[in-house]
Amino acid sequence: MKAEQTRRTAYAMPLTAPSYPVGPYRYIGREYFTITYRTDPAVLEQVVPEPLRQAGATVKYQFVRMPDSTGFGHYAGSAQVIPVHLEGSNELGGYIHAMYLDAHPPIAGGRELWGFPQKLAAPSLTVEHDTLVGKLDFGPVRVATGTMGFKYRALTEDAAMAGLRQPGFLLKIIPHVDGKPRICELVRYRLSDLVFKGGWAGPAALELHPHALAPVAGLPVREVISAVHVIADMTLDLGEVVHDYLA
Repeated sequence: MKAEQTRRTAYAMPLTAPSYPVGPYRYIGREYFTITYRTDPAVLEQVVPEPLRQAGATVKYQFVRMPDSTGFGHYAGSAQVIPVHLEGSNELGGYIHAMYLDAHPPIAGGRELWGFPQKLAAPSLTVEHDTLVGKLDFGPVRVATGTMGFKYRALTEDAAMAGLRQPGFLLKIIPHVDGKPRICELVRYRLSDLVFKGGWAGPAALELHPHALAPVAGLPVREVISAVHVIADMTLDLGEVVHDYLA
């Protein structure tokens, strides 16, 4: 293979059988169960990277079901998102502190393209009789359990979709072949072409359990504030670099 052909065809690893296709990445019927809780502000200060600033002392814990996504297929996820704003801006967004998926293609694409902090685990989102149930297992160990009354109270589109319309922030880290950082960037991304399909609120509870390699309990639950269940279609847009730590 000529060098020019390599440059022209290379966009993901491995070269001859990439783990995911070229975007755009469209999601149909993506389902979010998000529990907002209060935690210790001193802990947040230690994990939110400058030039981001935490917006209060809350965390959003999410269980997500993605039944139909371009190139990535059908998979589930669980994430811990910290409400933030970029220094010098009043625009609210979410810093993705931790994320766990159950499939390799979206893990590879998410880490390589955007910098999502994804690890392989076993998240799930199901309905058990009258209860929406989110779970995250890391190996044989349960590290998170969220529950909410199923479709207790319908939400307006604006109330349900407010969080999805905010930007997300990621810390993208890719090492050089010598182990030193090659890329260390703060990345902003957005969801576009949003189509609302339903949103509900209800009583909720959240348990986080300590784990050495999935330390979601490091942001402890002090009080559950609210919970929402949202179903929507959307496109995951590619990102933009807002700060280069190696510049």
